[in-house]
Amino acid sequence: MHNKVCLITGATSGIGKAATFKLANLGASLILLSRNEEKGGKICNQIRKRINNAQVKFYRADISSMKEVRSAVEKIKKDFNHIDVIINNAGARFDNFLKNDEGIELTFATNHLGHFLLTLSLIESLQKSIQGRIINVSSSVHTGVTQELDDIASPVSYNRRDAYGRSKLANLYFTYELSSKLRNSKITVNALYPGGVATNFSRNNGLLPWAKHYIYYIMKRELISPQKAAETMLYLASSAEVKENTGKYFFDKKEIKSSSASYDREAAMKLWQLSLSLCGLEDIKLI
Repeated sequence: MHNKVCLITGATSGIGKAATFKLANLGASLILLSRNEEKGGKICNQIRKRINNAQVKFYRADISSMKEVRSAVEKIKKDFNHIDVIINNAGARFDNFLKNDEGIELTFATNHLGHFLLTLSLIESLQKSIQGRIINVSSSVHTGVTQELDDIASPVSYNRRDAYGRSKLANLYFTYELSSKLRNSKITVNALYPGGVATNFSRNNGLLPWAKHYIYYIMKRELISPQKAAETMLYLASSAEVKENTGKYFFDKKEIKSSSASYDREAAMKLWQLSLSLCGLEDIKLI
């Protein structure tokens, strides 16, 4: 990974933070994207102190905001002439129905649409790499849900678990559809399930505060560390074993099958067109 340029979202905590330090140790030049500028600055300073000659640059952007993503993309393109790896890691789930500044349901905007816009806006930068890699972080909760695209951006009713599950299913639709569209390029696209991870993110499950803490600490015995969870992310970003793999889903550094619903090409293409429209990318040319 020496001198490889790697962009990672959600790099200030949890799996993203763990992966960031692992990539820096391998000599990667890092682009960190997060909404928290204070945390971003601290991470950059920690990396520079621990790793000699570390190359790391932070850009503040809320991934749920299309406006902020576009602004960050413009700055990144000015500062870097190419990108080798994009890791779409940032994620969130919300107890209540919320919208972003563009009026789009916040879970969908954060977990799918912002990364869709970021990735497609940087395709030209990836094409300048010898071998570009796109890695999308999904979850096992994509199983048991189907994509209700008619109102996904602005649902009539809201269920936090369904909203999160559908956003993770969207990650897989995006992975499989983009890999198909880029099949004649030098860019691979894969997704992963990191496993049940002991992070603060795991606490946001809609329970009462006392129940959240109690259940979280009981479950923590069965959860893996962010460092362990980041291993598959690092594997997909750096290993020669998967340099030809594309359109696949991984867990624990092994290819696995995702849900049957995730292979619905018609639903994937419908989500693709909806995402293009919401992001204003109808005229984009990928290759």
